[in-house]
Amino acid sequence: MEIMPGIEIMGLALYADSALIISDAHIGYEESLNKQGVFVPRLQFDEMLKRMNKIFSILKDRRIEKIIINGDLKHEFGTISEQEWRNTLKFLDLLAKHCNEIILIKGNHDTILGPIAKKREVKVVESYFLEKSKILIIHGDKIPNKETLNKVFTIIIGHEHPAISLREGPRVEQVKCFLKGKFKGKNLIVQPSFNPILPGTDLLKNEILSLFLRQNLDNFEVFVVEDKVYRFGKMKGLRFSRDV
Repeated sequence: MEIMPGIEIMGLALYADSALIISDAHIGYEESLNKQGVFVPRLQFDEMLKRMNKIFSILKDRRIEKIIINGDLKHEFGTISEQEWRNTLKFLDLLAKHCNEIILIKGNHDTILGPIAKKREVKVVESYFLEKSKILIIHGDKIPNKETLNKVFTIIIGHEHPAISLREGPRVEQVKCFLKGKFKGKNLIVQPSFNPILPGTDLLKNEILSLFLRQNLDNFEVFVVEDKVYRFGKMKGLRFSRDV
């Protein structure tokens, strides 16, 4: 599904200008939970690989020039865990088979990303600009300067891990979603986390993290990702439905 002309939703990723964009993989999250005494089976990394391979299968007849990871490739702030070393390198090796270049955008969790990037000779940047379509890809924890904003038509961020809660009878399920709205007159797209067990920020009740989203979100459009992409309309409609 096109979320905007020339920008397509591919599972939990975006495809634009021959670039595939994913965000917030948080590799190593399960190990972090285990250290806190929360024991979850370590199946999530295999699930991420399956999701990536499915996307590559869908795009098999289309060119992928670049794969851009929009921040928080790994989870731990102050160290690189054993799981992060092993799985992050394995993940980068899979991506490298399907593109000409991998670009890592630094997220707020990526305080020690350099050794991993150096191991695979991958470039780490603060943001990335797709010149042809004037798309700025930036993690979302910092606002770019005015000079940068003046050059762009569309901004793609991660960081927020957007999600909404759906109720069916007594059952409530939180699902990942993309958001589309505006920031300072520019188109703004917010990507969900690529990690299957990160629940995300429930936009209908949780506090907003990203500075880009500290505004009235009523007119932001919601695109839920499940077995396929569902256009859910605007946030104000979801708030009304929830309150009725």
